[in-house]
Amino acid sequence: MTTQQDIIAKLGVKPTIDVDLEIEKRVGFLKDYVRKAGATGLLIAISGGVDSAVATGLCKRATDELSQETGKEYITLGVFQPYGEQEDIQHSYEVAEAFQLTHKVETNIEEAVDEIALEAEYAFKALNIHRHISRGGKGNVKARTRMVVQYALAFDLNLLVVGTDHASEALTGFFTKWGDGAVDITPLSTLNKRQVRELARRLGVPASVIDKAPTAGLWHGQTDEDELGVSYEDNSSYLEGKEIDAKARDILESRYLRTQHKRENIPGI
Repeated sequence: MTTQQDIIAKLGVKPTIDVDLEIEKRVGFLKDYVRKAGATGLLIAISGGVDSAVATGLCKRATDELSQETGKEYITLGVFQPYGEQEDIQHSYEVAEAFQLTHKVETNIEEAVDEIALEAEYAFKALNIHRHISRGGKGNVKARTRMVVQYALAFDLNLLVVGTDHASEALTGFFTKWGDGAVDITPLSTLNKRQVRELARRLGVPASVIDKAPTAGLWHGQTDEDELGVSYEDNSSYLEGKEIDAKARDILESRYLRTQHKRENIPGI
């Protein structure tokens, strides 16, 4: 039987953190990985949410320090990836401004996603299945298309793709397999959502981004907490080893067990 302590140990979350130490450690982690990979910098997709904002701050600090230490130019490329009109796209630009990103680009994924969805519907028709692609299915296409574009840029620019997944998302499996979970490096992986916000405040992430309702942005009106049926406060408290409401605990543990395949290597025989 998997216990709360087993899950906490597996995800590596500490009950309390020293924010400055965590920032220094994660910046060092990024710098070491860039050096070992022989890369020229880091690519981060800036969604407008707090997770990508914190990752952006860490990336920019890492590449700035590498440039100063080596005398060579290392860059952080910020990529904005709306699907059509994105209501909160200004938050992505605010993050880029807050961290003084000089390398940034917007790549709208709407046409590519719609073409892929259309091809899937042609396939349904060929199978004599009369249906449109589901909202969840199209949401996954969006997440995976974003990564295809990121890797197309990263390959030719010799950049490493940085992920924004953290322990609160890993706990519930709240990421798209081979979508936002398909990255080169994850500097937030052992932090819960509450701790990510602590780093955000210290790094100087805009308050408008820190305080907004978390969303994966896969469809209009979607929020993480509504979809999961549990708050990030309960999620974070659980990962800190605290007692939480029994219903919330059951939801978290059920989701953890049900999404185990997302956190494991591809099985083979």
